[in-house]
Amino acid sequence: MPTPDIRRAPASGPLDRNSLLIDPRRGDVENDISATKERSLLAIAGGMLVEISLPKLLLAWTASLLLPSILLGLAPLVMTAWIATVSERVQYLTGIGAAVLLVAALAVGWFGWRPLFRIAEVNFWSLNALAIQPAYVLYREALRHLAERALGARLTPAQRSRLRAVSSAGAGVILCAFAVLVAFLVWPFTHWIGDFGHIPSALRLIVPTVANAVVLVCAYLAVASLIWGFADATMDQPQDFTAFAAPTAGGRSWRVAHLSDIHIVGERYGFRIESGRGGPRGNERLERVLTRLDAIHAADPLDLVLISGDMTDAGLASEWAEFFDAVDRHPALRERMLILPGNHDLNIVDRANPARLDLPFSPGKRMRQMRTLSAMAAIQGDRVHVLGDSPQQSRRTLNEALAGVTADIAAFADQGGLRRSARLRTVLDDQFPMLLPPDSEDGLGVVILNSNAQSNFSFTNALGMISIEQGRRLGAAVAAYPKAHWIVALHHHLMEYPMPGVAFADRIGTALVNGSWFVRMLKPFGDRLVVMHGHRHIDWIGACGPVTIVSAPSPVMDATDFDPTRFHILTLAAGPGGGLRLRAPERIDIAGDPPPSQADNGI
Repeated sequence: MPTPDIRRAPASGPLDRNSLLIDPRRGDVENDISATKERSLLAIAGGMLVEISLPKLLLAWTASLLLPSILLGLAPLVMTAWIATVSERVQYLTGIGAAVLLVAALAVGWFGWRPLFRIAEVNFWSLNALAIQPAYVLYREALRHLAERALGARLTPAQRSRLRAVSSAGAGVILCAFAVLVAFLVWPFTHWIGDFGHIPSALRLIVPTVANAVVLVCAYLAVASLIWGFADATMDQPQDFTAFAAPTAGGRSWRVAHLSDIHIVGERYGFRIESGRGGPRGNERLERVLTRLDAIHAADPLDLVLISGDMTDAGLASEWAEFFDAVDRHPALRERMLILPGNHDLNIVDRANPARLDLPFSPGKRMRQMRTLSAMAAIQGDRVHVLGDSPQQSRRTLNEALAGVTADIAAFADQGGLRRSARLRTVLDDQFPMLLPPDSEDGLGVVILNSNAQSNFSFTNALGMISIEQGRRLGAAVAAYPKAHWIVALHHHLMEYPMPGVAFADRIGTALVNGSWFVRMLKPFGDRLVVMHGHRHIDWIGACGPVTIVSAPSPVMDATDFDPTRFHILTLAAGPGGGLRLRAPERIDIAGDPPPSQADNGI
């Protein structure tokens, strides 16, 4: 009688998933390690403490905080020492020789000290973006959160707006008082007038340098927090949108499919960072979205498909490859598609480890930037223009603007390296804003912004800020087309919206830190533009005064495999007097997977 071969299992059919002790297709607890929807921020932070590289963190803090502070505090000592030395030398000279030497010294000072002033300015604004302005946002949102928890259920929309305004002013006053107190305590250790006899003694410089930096930052914070607080208090507060335009015969209108936060992953059963097992696996849900959009476009053509950031989950090459494969299957949508960078495309250091950080000069961050820029060039490079400082620059397409650095980008992607990374340091920022010009003087144009603040740490990746340079160029572009209508597209929400029940952890570190300034900048053009963004996965339409704001939900987040998700198709219509009107959005629901009992057991 033959001996049975016990090495072989009977192959009577596909594996029964109910027989698996652990079904790898459903994931496990490791998929939730960074999921803010499944774990609290406190739990994630606790895990970070044991995973973080302390030497790397120390080096990053030195480069991002300590070194800028030292340079800022040292600047007045060196500057006054130089002025005193020049003055002393001039006193010993007379006549033409003295005048010539004085002119030469001033010339050297003008050309030589401009870099010093520039260094002080750059480091000051680096500290502002990294610590000072976020501190105000933290105070403001904490006061709003506490007040709304105590009074929220009894508040009308008008009362909620007043509460937001009062909280903003209160945060400014509290932070101003705190900054004044710290400056008062540190003042005895400052030293503002230096001489070159002190400079060789590093030990004698440490305390006054740090104290000078603290006082300078506190003085700025005291003044700026009051300005921010009262600017937020006096601005138009966000309100839910109720004045949708009714469909009318005649007049121009545009249909825009607004997607955001599609968070493509690089593996078939991959889970996304924020949602973990609480969100759909893989990219099948996105394929359903695009297939549905194709059918909608065939029946009623779309003018634009806007994806307002977070195309990928962590900016990985495999995720971008999946993105290109997905859009290539839908060429009609790709031709109308516009994309822009989200924080997950640029600022996620390691999707599996929130404790991982990049150093400020790390090539890893630059590589994520170049992948994103390459994707934008591939999707829209021949259609969008780069808004430069001159009319000639603003007529260049994105691909034309990148022509001079394509070889450097390719070499960096192939070989890496700090020097190649440094050569590309400003390339991403230089391309924004991008402009899709209107097709006629009263057509619809799109301004594309990069709203991501600099971050080298996965846990702080979500902060947003619009640079003054982007704001200036945006205003000039819109003013150059006085009859056109506009979509202003960015990733981050402008501010926290009046939605009760939002957790405090979701209110901080995610919105634009200078959202109040940005809304005020848009206000003169508010009647002929709509702001569209994503980031928070919140389905909200509202307005700040004349500025209409549309926040897109994510069609692939905040829902399990079996739950439906949604997105919207927006219709924008030219209104009377040249304004832009928003009609009631068309909600598109995307079905989830069938329940496990009905699912195919095959692998």
